[in-house]
Amino acid sequence: MASSASYQLKKYAKNIAPVTGEKISIRGAREHNLQNVDIDLPRNKLVVLSGLSGSGKSSLAFDTLFAEGQRRYMESLSSYARQFLGTMDKPDVDLIEGLSPAISIEQKSTNKNPRSTVGTITEIYDYYRLLFARIGQAHCPNCGREIAEQSIDQIIDTMMSWPEGTKVQILSPVVRGKKGEHQKVFEDARKAGFARARVDGVMADLEDTVKLDKQKKHTIEIVVDRIIISPSVRKRLADSVETALKSSNGTIIVTKKNDAAGGEASSEAEVFFSQKNACPFCGISIPELQPRLFSFNNPFGACPECTGLGEKMEFDLNLMIPDESKSFDEWAILPYNPSSAWNTARMQGLADAYKFTLSTPIEKLTKKQRDALLYGTKDAIHWEYEKQSGEGYSVYDQAWPGLFDDMKRRYTEAWGDQMKTNLEKYMAHRECAACRGKRLRPEALGVTVGGKNIWEITEFSVLDSIDFFDKIRLTNSESEIASQVLKEIRSRLRFLKNVGLDYLTLERAAETLSGGEAQRIRLATQIGSALVGVMYILDEPSIGLHQRDNQKLIDTLTYLRDAGNTVIVVEHDEQTLRTADYLVDLGPAAGVHGGRVVAAGTPEQVSRVAESVTGQYLAGKLRMAIPAERRGGNGSRIELTGATEHNLKNVSVKIPLGTFTCITGVSGSGKSTLLSDVLYPALSNKLMRTKYSVGKFEKIEGVSNIDKVINIDQSPIGRTPRSNPATYVGLFSGIRDLFASLPEAKARGYGPGRFSFNVKGGRCENCQGAGTIVIEMNFLPDVYIQCDVCGGKRFNKETLDVTYKGKNINDVLNMTIEEACDFFAGIPHVARKLETLKSVGLGYIQLGQSALTLSGGEAQRVKLATELARTSTGKTMYILDEPTTGLHFADVMLLMEVIRRLVDAGNTVIMIEHNLDVICQADWIIDLGPEGGFRGGNVIAKGTPEEVAEVKQSYTGSYIKEMLEREKRRPAAKKSTRKK
Repeated sequence: MASSASYQLKKYAKNIAPVTGEKISIRGAREHNLQNVDIDLPRNKLVVLSGLSGSGKSSLAFDTLFAEGQRRYMESLSSYARQFLGTMDKPDVDLIEGLSPAISIEQKSTNKNPRSTVGTITEIYDYYRLLFARIGQAHCPNCGREIAEQSIDQIIDTMMSWPEGTKVQILSPVVRGKKGEHQKVFEDARKAGFARARVDGVMADLEDTVKLDKQKKHTIEIVVDRIIISPSVRKRLADSVETALKSSNGTIIVTKKNDAAGGEASSEAEVFFSQKNACPFCGISIPELQPRLFSFNNPFGACPECTGLGEKMEFDLNLMIPDESKSFDEWAILPYNPSSAWNTARMQGLADAYKFTLSTPIEKLTKKQRDALLYGTKDAIHWEYEKQSGEGYSVYDQAWPGLFDDMKRRYTEAWGDQMKTNLEKYMAHRECAACRGKRLRPEALGVTVGGKNIWEITEFSVLDSIDFFDKIRLTNSESEIASQVLKEIRSRLRFLKNVGLDYLTLERAAETLSGGEAQRIRLATQIGSALVGVMYILDEPSIGLHQRDNQKLIDTLTYLRDAGNTVIVVEHDEQTLRTADYLVDLGPAAGVHGGRVVAAGTPEQVSRVAESVTGQYLAGKLRMAIPAERRGGNGSRIELTGATEHNLKNVSVKIPLGTFTCITGVSGSGKSTLLSDVLYPALSNKLMRTKYSVGKFEKIEGVSNIDKVINIDQSPIGRTPRSNPATYVGLFSGIRDLFASLPEAKARGYGPGRFSFNVKGGRCENCQGAGTIVIEMNFLPDVYIQCDVCGGKRFNKETLDVTYKGKNINDVLNMTIEEACDFFAGIPHVARKLETLKSVGLGYIQLGQSALTLSGGEAQRVKLATELARTSTGKTMYILDEPTTGLHFADVMLLMEVIRRLVDAGNTVIMIEHNLDVICQADWIIDLGPEGGFRGGNVIAKGTPEEVAEVKQSYTGSYIKEMLEREKRRPAAKKSTRKK
């Protein structure tokens, strides 16, 4: 074995170009499937790692380089700091020299904290808060008038700045909207020497008796002085303003009138001044403008109703009573089990009082009966409950609170997370009625900059935000105060634009971002931090990016490099591969057949290496032939009309059945909204009787032409470490049956359950079949350590004694799919499912690999394999969202073969995709755009790739045209043909 490995190393050594200058030297890297890798990587360069899925790219980049960089950083900290961080294992590597501080930017979605938004994770929102606190103009949240805190000097300076000759009248608002006759107010004003007052908008002479209706609200403003503005009146103006402010507790009204020359009409206006941050009309006080006032994560600024979430969890009738054709006895009200004597007794009392029976379907109840059931009764109802102990009856005479209020009470009184979780199944998120989803208290939303409040600005796309801040008009003093803040805001917004995220809005919840979007946001944030001398490691940053935006991303990576950083990227994108300063291709295959450096050097040098699959692809010697003919389908189609969800603008599409259809368009153009939020749930609810929330649309036709719809998404195949590909695909039960049928197992009386790590009997009880023990760290994340009883093998010794071909059940679970295919070749029902996993490019993953360690793309392909293993009806619609994520060109070819098999069997496949090789394989394309966000949501082109290529307005079409023309220029090559 050692000699074979040595031979392989020598075989590929000639393909590795030497590195000159500063470098990172790696010697003897053996992490995961790495085969004693020795490689030098140039420092302060753009280094790209390529290779088939499972060839060892991530093992080298993240599990070796990044892990060692992190470990060394941890060791540089004080012992006091390290005690809170724990220790990190040293990667399995002999030597790494020249390592820089490492920052990893992976594909993982951002945290699921509902308080995180694009604005908060990029820190742009922090600058927004600072901007509004420094130069924001407050407005009354009730009447909308401007509120400004001003000193007497500021008020006088403002008035003296008015044109000379301006006639001003200073009024002191002593009564605002209060009932009464207010005779004492008039008397006090007369005694103070004032002669006039404006009462309910009309001037009155105080020498006369002013009579008011005491049942009506009145407003009284004392006229303190009338002055014509000139340089000599400052002293008098100051005295009058001071007098007016004292009389009205800090607020005054000034009417000003300019007599226009030349016969033009004179202008008249009212100006309000206040020494307090309070509305002079409504009396509402505004707190001091501080950054915390604009934070929805701070009680000082958050909406008090929803605590800054913008939404509230409320009980949903459709979730509590999903089928109104059922009665209470048939368990129509899901939270109320009819087998519960308590529930039945209460419902019987309500039924007796309102003259219906518990066998009456909910939909047959009268409005009065239904309202009583849902919203409660005013009068007491009588009901009796027989105690379970048999000790007689309890008699109740009390009002029924109604289904909604009763559920609220149960939720409030629930103890323990499990009970609350059970009740939350019947709850849905609703927009907060108080703040209308804007998260902030009214006083914060009343503050504006450039005529917009802070939430309105976060609702702009990045592109619109850049335009807003570039065109914003400020006074000289505001510009001076805000210059540095605006500089940071503009630069960070441009960083987001440069990584292809100009369609995102800053108020978008972080949990709704794809892995690719989350990674590019973190990349933009890192650019904003302007670090130097760092090693950045990125995992496929081009995921989800349209070709149009790819160059922007590459420019960003080279910007990081040129700033004095080493940028290491795991990538499959051809454009990124060709931009690399140094390209490292791992392989030659996946799993145990990978883990070696097949070639390294410039992209041109790698393209000359015959053993490198990546090199052959770059050289144009390996490619996916474009079909000479397109499938026409079976003549039927699905027609979706009038989709308007999110940014879709009344979109109508026709999808030919029995074909492979691609949905294309720039990032944020509405592809996922159309497919995942509208089309799939609409079809699923009709065909599968699901209760998904469906995006807005007018109608859908042709549903009867298919019998089921399956969404093969990238969500995890399980939420616990116990879930794995073997259990998900359904082949583990066949393997357990095989082990239970062995003579040794029969002799010991072992059944299939003995070989399950989920039930007692054969599993290790110390770790309960998990292989690891969880150590709770209280305020720190839990720590997983290997079980010291079974050594991580999950089963007890007796179970592991049973072997098949020299392998026990744990050995089998540790096999790769490819190894298992050979091992179980003689067991048809197991081998068939293994072959489907292998056919979708998953030969390198382990049978028992934890679902939590699978990437989104791997999880999606496991689901695809599961569907392939099932018997096809030929009338199924499969929906996939970017299944080529994480796939090398060679793996994409395997995937397309699977898609071809599905479609040739009569099924329909609809796929969101950016990969041009895949798009050119499609029979039909629907291209959305033209841009992302509010500028998208239209169908720009539809038809075959050749037809879309001729649409000048389509970005996708222009790239397809370029690819089709390149195909024509190539020398004779094998081309796939299809029957129409």
